[in-house]
Amino acid sequence: MLKDTFGREINYLRLSVTDRCDFRCVYCMAEDMTFLPRAQLLTLEELATVAAAFVELGVRKIRVTGGEPLIRRNVMQLFEQLGRLEGLRELTLTTNASQLRRFAAPLRRAGVRRINVSLDSLQPARFRQLTRHGDLQQVLQGIDAARDAGIERIKLNCVLMKNRNADELPDLVGFALQQQLDISFIEEMPLGNISEHDRGEEFVSSAELRRQLGRHYRLRPLDVSTGGPSRYWGIDGYDSRIGFISPHSENFCGACNRVRLSAEGRLLLCLGNEHSLDLRAVVRRHPGNRERLQQAIVAAMTIKPERHYFDLDREPQILRFMNATGG
Repeated sequence: MLKDTFGREINYLRLSVTDRCDFRCVYCMAEDMTFLPRAQLLTLEELATVAAAFVELGVRKIRVTGGEPLIRRNVMQLFEQLGRLEGLRELTLTTNASQLRRFAAPLRRAGVRRINVSLDSLQPARFRQLTRHGDLQQVLQGIDAARDAGIERIKLNCVLMKNRNADELPDLVGFALQQQLDISFIEEMPLGNISEHDRGEEFVSSAELRRQLGRHYRLRPLDVSTGGPSRYWGIDGYDSRIGFISPHSENFCGACNRVRLSAEGRLLLCLGNEHSLDLRAVVRRHPGNRERLQQAIVAAMTIKPERHYFDLDREPQILRFMNATGG
């Protein structure tokens, strides 16, 4: 089993396959996004090689992310390879759902049983504004297609900001309950420099969201964990899980079980720190040498930090956006 120096078992890999998006989500508020040349990205074969090395070391869950993973050319080849990895128990996807209508059925056949969909507004005009040019109807059709294809669990990921979309809290939860979806609310993380809003002024804590939601529903804490940072609550009469991811107000680093691989092959040991290792260099310097790759991965666990330190009152220390990190 892969462990870091604090004794935490690392069994979850977030695998970013591209740094590009067809439209942004609230995570990426930069006015101008700079994308890497294609040659700097790991090939699909290299991504599969790194994923296989992690699984042999004990990783049991892989989440494919981006950018928007479904716009990567021939990405289904990667899903099919990952779905055949012996020892992998769960293959999941985070997407903005713009391409989901086309890919839902082949994803299910490849072994994807659970997906996360980034959705920050149910108002078409606001959705287009937040995403720059996203089409809400396209996203909702993608969610329907995933359900029809037999995806067993679909979760919405929402970042609510006080003066931009927090007023939609009850509507978003009501939509999730009606559609039998899970939903998680994520405190905005200070990743990358932005000019569109003041993060401190727009911040809404998970506790405040639960307080507001309590005006509409009776929440009860659930004794359930998917191995991630969400802390889940339920509402009587519904199967939907209401999650809260709280990197600021309810730090979850003590139970961190994951690492991230960026599309360029940078193994990120913590979302809120720059501790990393260049696995692209290892793969390309030693092609086909799985043992050398695994040695590098094991060595990287020694620099995984104990926790992150986010401060909304200071300039962000992490200058990469989520499209470069992997959602």
